[in-house]
Amino acid sequence: MGSFSIWHWLIVLVVVALLFGGRGKLSGIMGDAAKGIRAFKDGLKDDTDTVVDTSKPLPKTEREKDEARG
Repeated sequence: MGSFSIWHWLIVLVVVALLFGGRGKLSGIMGDAAKGIRAFKDGLKDDTDTVVDTSKPLPKTEREKDEARG
């Protein structure tokens, strides 16, 4: 009772092969998750490149917008 039989080991190997194998669903899901995280980080980098001057209030009317453009 304390040791696993050959059937237990075969079932464990099949489950591991399905989950972590080259075409397993888990490896595909993890790859997609990694791509999503990478895209999220790249998106954060793009947002920090834009600097907004908060010392001036935003224009409220079309006339103020035209004056701000020059």
